[in-house]
Amino acid sequence: MARHDKVREVIKQEVSSILHDELKDPRLGFVTITDVELSGDMRHAKVFFSVLGKDEDYKKTQEALDCALGFIRRLVAKRINLKFAPQIIFREDRSSEYSSRIQQVLEEIKSSEGKQKDEPNSSVSGGHGKARKEGLGEPKKSRRTNKKK
Repeated sequence: MARHDKVREVIKQEVSSILHDELKDPRLGFVTITDVELSGDMRHAKVFFSVLGKDEDYKKTQEALDCALGFIRRLVAKRINLKFAPQIIFREDRSSEYSSRIQQVLEEIKSSEGKQKDEPNSSVSGGHGKARKEGLGEPKKSRRTNKKK
């Protein structure tokens, strides 16, 4: 693992530790540090966080993190030995919400396919109608032929 990646992981662990152990702000929800993007010169760090809750919880947590930014940066600088303490920027990470929504849609598709298999469908044998539109019938044959010159 390169030094850059090690520093990135240490910043992620330290910020997470600071948020859970040191920071006592009631606006902080159930916050998780999901990732850290570190610039090449290690002077700027984007810290991505997710919050269990609604949009209002994200806003309150963002406000709390912005207010405690100097405190967090000072503690990170004390705990890790770098020439310069990185500038920290907190950004929302909603990928967990997005992935849970994708999972929900996939489950709905799976359950609807199970219901369709249970229903008798006389049009499947002919390859026309509803089954054809859903892509369950036989594929159309191309009328084009490859002519050699």
